[in-house]
Amino acid sequence: MKSSQKKILLSDSLKRDSVECVAPKSMGILLIKWQKAHLQVFFSSSLVRRTPSLRLIIETIIFFLLITLFISACAPTPTNIATPTPPPLIFPETPTPAGPECSSIESIPTPAASDTSLFPPISDKDQHYGPENAATNIIVYGDFQDSPSAELAFVLMELREKYPEGLEIVFRDFPLVTNPGHEKAAYAAHAAHAAALQGKYWEMHDSLFLKQNEWSPLSIKDFQTWLSIEATLLEMDPAELAADMERVEIIEKVKASFIAANEVGIPGTPFVLINGQIYAGILSLEALDQIISLILLGERQFDICPPMVIDPEKEYIATLETEKGEIVIQFYPASAPIAVNNFVFLAQSGWYDGVTFHRVLLDYFAETGDPSGTGQGNPGYFFKNEIDPALSFDRPGVVAMKNIGENTNGSQFFITYDAVPSYDGKYTIFGQVLSGMEFLAELSPRDSKIGEVLPPGDILLSVTIEER
Repeated sequence: MKSSQKKILLSDSLKRDSVECVAPKSMGILLIKWQKAHLQVFFSSSLVRRTPSLRLIIETIIFFLLITLFISACAPTPTNIATPTPPPLIFPETPTPAGPECSSIESIPTPAASDTSLFPPISDKDQHYGPENAATNIIVYGDFQDSPSAELAFVLMELREKYPEGLEIVFRDFPLVTNPGHEKAAYAAHAAHAAALQGKYWEMHDSLFLKQNEWSPLSIKDFQTWLSIEATLLEMDPAELAADMERVEIIEKVKASFIAANEVGIPGTPFVLINGQIYAGILSLEALDQIISLILLGERQFDICPPMVIDPEKEYIATLETEKGEIVIQFYPASAPIAVNNFVFLAQSGWYDGVTFHRVLLDYFAETGDPSGTGQGNPGYFFKNEIDPALSFDRPGVVAMKNIGENTNGSQFFITYDAVPSYDGKYTIFGQVLSGMEFLAELSPRDSKIGEVLPPGDILLSVTIEER
């Protein structure tokens, strides 16, 4: 039942002249329809017709640029809610046509880590960090004396720690020695590969980037002294490192890496591939973390809607075990049988275990239900709204499905802190908190803003379902 394809998942609906994005699956459920007529004049040029690989490179760059735009465009627009009168609609309103009760969403697969690429595949000749079977691999063409390469290295060091089993990183040398200020780039690469002979490639790689400001201004002679001291700190043999740096095979290895990068047209550093495809987006921790999270979520998504696992005639109680305490919810299976069934199915599947409260606005709601923690994930299907006129957002503790437009409910849900009558008729109410509002009030405020690194959110540890 789980999807066997790795896909990128974004979640909000987006319609433009050349791109249509509908509830993307796996870097959200992503559905991109290219209107090729807009590009036919460019692609009909003689240069592009004679060079198919050039066209593929251009299409790949455009694809990842679209993903970058998609992430920012689909992200909720920050709303000033300090003194709302009346309360604003926090969720985006993007109506979509009514459909069946539940629909699995088809999407264009995101390239898997094993898919073919225009670029040389990862091999034993590469220096790689992390498991070879990781869902995501990131290849970096970088320069040890390049400041942007260093900034990216800092980000990847954090991601290595966060995803020890889900991420593989490869660094390929592209020393821009003819650029001013990069005269020691190749020499630094020699040092990293010489350190590899002592089993310390990544230790030296990290030191060269972390301490780039120390050694970059030095003369070659002083840099040699710096390397000797650093080798000692890394528990290496300094004399052996210095000797190995002069080995012909190491010098040729770095030279060959530079030539290979030039042959495939690497324009500069850092140049990044994600699962073999060009990534031209933002290289921040937040952006790359989001991509990795959504790729990993793609492995957990479902290909079909959930089976009926509840009896609408019975009562269902959910106990949400959070870091702050237990929150007990009474469901409304008679009013919202699809939503209640969906929640019970996902809870029993472990979908909600360890999920973050990714958005908490203390005057409005606490939102959770996305294992990627991005607020853009979904389970691989959408189901219709169930609006019962007898139920309304007239009190604290109302439990409702988040959607990104009519009939786009997935796995995310929210619990209100107060009455929000402007939400009536827009979101499926399927439960009410019986106890634990005091723990909900202790959740850390959290609201995603573009370019802002969020603090860790509070965790929904587990969900227990009781049938009566």
